[in-house]
Amino acid sequence: MAKLKNIFLSASIPLKERNPIYYDTADVIAIRDCVSSLAKVVLPECRLVWGGHPSITPLISSILESVNVNIKEHVHLYQSDYFRQMFPVENEEFSESLIVTDNIGSRDESLALMREKMIVNNDFIAGIFVGGMEGVEDEFELFTQSHPEAMVLPMASTGAAALEIYEGGSFDISLRDDYAYIALFYRLFKDYL
Repeated sequence: MAKLKNIFLSASIPLKERNPIYYDTADVIAIRDCVSSLAKVVLPECRLVWGGHPSITPLISSILESVNVNIKEHVHLYQSDYFRQMFPVENEEFSESLIVTDNIGSRDESLALMREKMIVNNDFIAGIFVGGMEGVEDEFELFTQSHPEAMVLPMASTGAAALEIYEGGSFDISLRDDYAYIALFYRLFKDYL
């Protein structure tokens, strides 16, 4: 069996009380549709790697009900033990592929450790950035530094941090204007699927 290629997902739904700049441009429906579409397209052939977020893990969990894959092989869900009290119930479905990193005291230090193990210590063919807040921007920086050859896809159509990343670089206009995510991901990943 060929080794599965890793695809990194950085995504969240912005909270108004945390940072209005991200919330004001976020398209929650687009964020959900984009994450669901990505999972439907890549999970049968690749491994999806993401840091568990209470708004994202349940979406991927629901897609796994309709995609026949070995979860242990096709999914790597990272969580920091710092957030153990907030783990979504869906984490239980990923028990064989859940990677919990240490709580090393502070929120920022614990997140940095998780991101290093999740992003730096894995090989990726692509990183997809959807919606999100400052954490998505932090993960974009770490991902592009660690994987300069990987495909980078800030899904600007989802708004929020992904839009900020898109506007700060030179990316394909389809990432901003194309909401037909399933077709878009099939086109973008045609060499891997």
